[in-house]
Amino acid sequence: MSQARSEFSAGWKVLTAGMLGVMCGASPLPFNTIGFVLGPLHDEFGWSFATISAGVTTFGITAGLLAPIIGAAVDRFGVRRIALGSLLAFALVFAAIGLIPGSLVAWFGLWFLIGLVGMGSTPVTWSRAINMWFYRSRGLALGLLLVGTSLAALIVPKVAVWAIATWGWRGMYPVVALFPLLLALPLGLAWFREPTAAETPAEITASGGLVGVTFAEAAKDRRFWTIWISIALVALAYGGAHIHMPEIIKQHGLTAADGAGIMGMIGIALLSGRIVTGWLLDRIWAPFVCLPILSIPALACWWLMGNGTDQTMVWVSAFLLGFAAGAESDLIAYLASRYFGMANYGKIYGMLYMPFGIFSAISPVLYGRIRDTTGSYDQMLMGATFLFVAGALLLLTLGRYPVFGAREAA
Repeated sequence: MSQARSEFSAGWKVLTAGMLGVMCGASPLPFNTIGFVLGPLHDEFGWSFATISAGVTTFGITAGLLAPIIGAAVDRFGVRRIALGSLLAFALVFAAIGLIPGSLVAWFGLWFLIGLVGMGSTPVTWSRAINMWFYRSRGLALGLLLVGTSLAALIVPKVAVWAIATWGWRGMYPVVALFPLLLALPLGLAWFREPTAAETPAEITASGGLVGVTFAEAAKDRRFWTIWISIALVALAYGGAHIHMPEIIKQHGLTAADGAGIMGMIGIALLSGRIVTGWLLDRIWAPFVCLPILSIPALACWWLMGNGTDQTMVWVSAFLLGFAAGAESDLIAYLASRYFGMANYGKIYGMLYMPFGIFSAISPVLYGRIRDTTGSYDQMLMGATFLFVAGALLLLTLGRYPVFGAREAA
């Protein structure tokens, strides 16, 4: 049995529990539901699209700023208690959004709480465990882990549309909150854990401990900030496009039902992007993998401009955007582990997740603001074409992966 296959034989239960944890956590559920309440909230309360979108911005900025703290806590206390406790708290607060009065204070307050309690249910926690179970197949394992967000994009929009049609936007939130409560949490309690010393791959250990640089050393490394800026640019381009996709496609003559279908198709694209990218990362230098994958969405943004795009091209554009987003999520965890090691992975990954969380959260407000002031999304889509390409080109300057500890003898 090959070492790669042996890793999957040992870690498949943890990987499965982590995949469902990612699917049901605070990373995908808000982003896959907010687009379907923009219209109902605007109609009921008179809030602008930018104001409603700023709820997710509040969540994203809060979570992004907390990411290094959660990452450091995971390094110190382990992932299990933080990931599962956060998953429970996130589900309860997310369900409570359906109870708010017509108050912006309540709206923003609950999104702040989601960021506060839900950060531990994001890939910052789940990916640390997977990186400790897998080394030779790490790229593919991380891709499969983050398939969870693809599953969310495939399933949650359809459930959200059904729940809104049945019980209104208020009923949608507690319905969707059942995913973490009834699916991810029970399986996580049964299967999710870090490996024992005997189960940990030899390549990531030395003298009985994990190998890698300290956070201070990483923060002084040019490559750390190159990755940080690249993530920020791509997140700024994509975050708002995903959330506003149901509204963007309406400008091309598609319906709300089409929107749910397209969001589901984006889920397929995310899944494809993660598995293909993960498989390639185990075989090819990561920046070469991501150069075309992160550049192609520029075409998608171009095609989505205007209001008369052929509907087939709208679907193709959404697929390309989703494929790129799947690649970027894998890349953060993979680059953090390969360039800086596992000794302080949680805190380092948390700092690299920060721009993803913050700029993915700012992006919807920019998209919404441009929609409110110009009546279309074209100006933001034009800017996104350049952001995608710039983010991809930056990664080409990273250089070779460093060698840590036991790898020197491998």
